[in-house]
Amino acid sequence: MRALVVTNMYPSPRHPALGSFVADQVAALRRAGEAEIELAAFAPGGYRSYTRAARTLRERHRHDRFDVVHAHFGLTAGPARVVPATAHAVTLHGTDLAHPRSRRLTLAGLAVTDLIGVVSEPLAELLPRWARSRVEILPCGVDLHRFGRRDRRVARRELGLPEDEPCLLFPADPARAEKRHDRARAAAGETRLLTLSDVEPARVPLFLNAANAVLVPSEREGFGLAVLEALACDVPVLATPVGIAPAALAGLPGTLCAPFESERWAAALAPHLHAADPRIDGRTRAEPYSSDRMARRLLDAWRRLVV
Repeated sequence: MRALVVTNMYPSPRHPALGSFVADQVAALRRAGEAEIELAAFAPGGYRSYTRAARTLRERHRHDRFDVVHAHFGLTAGPARVVPATAHAVTLHGTDLAHPRSRRLTLAGLAVTDLIGVVSEPLAELLPRWARSRVEILPCGVDLHRFGRRDRRVARRELGLPEDEPCLLFPADPARAEKRHDRARAAAGETRLLTLSDVEPARVPLFLNAANAVLVPSEREGFGLAVLEALACDVPVLATPVGIAPAALAGLPGTLCAPFESERWAAALAPHLHAADPRIDGRTRAEPYSSDRMARRLLDAWRRLVV
């Protein structure tokens, strides 16, 4: 099977964190060795970026024929359609359905898409009924080769942090309003709060392992990969009940999945802040959502399209 992945979310020297989950999926697909995977990535932008991408794809692949062309993000499905293939698929990640303008353009393209992947069941509920017969849940998954438990003091030392001072992690760019950095700040109080903004993917596990706990108080999440990344490192995590959080955290000691209330969250954090090396049995919760397992799920979906 020959597949082309088309995306406007992919790491670059200027933005190393952009679409790292897509890069992880491509790597997992290639590790599986069951399909020939090619990649076409272009920078996100306005209307012109998509027309340029369509023109480039048409010129580069006009003599090619793929079994599957798979786009990541709803607006990217348009340019991907110019490449000849037995089937065309797309993975929707959240903003493409939540933002009013993106939603209109995304839905227009779904009518001619053979497979509609969404990264979570709640996201599938945002689709109109006419589209749901072609929907499959296809998250990218967490790269368990990269995310794992590390010595907390060593992680802090590598980040230049005090080894014996507690700290917390808000695993997103504070500029992204829907991630609600204000809530994390309120819960953290006087405790040092680390954030992630264009951090090299290879360094993200250092931030997770350095933290006494990870705060994910998002307004909404398409999937919520940060929760799984924290669990893969056995780091306590507090999250609002959006995306994958309710399923991943249900009944897990040392975690909290609840609507944000600063006093409740602060109380849940207190024991982790007073422990020298707070850990939870989280990795077993992350394993079912590994990038390797999710890649195999995607390969199965592709096979059903082209048989």
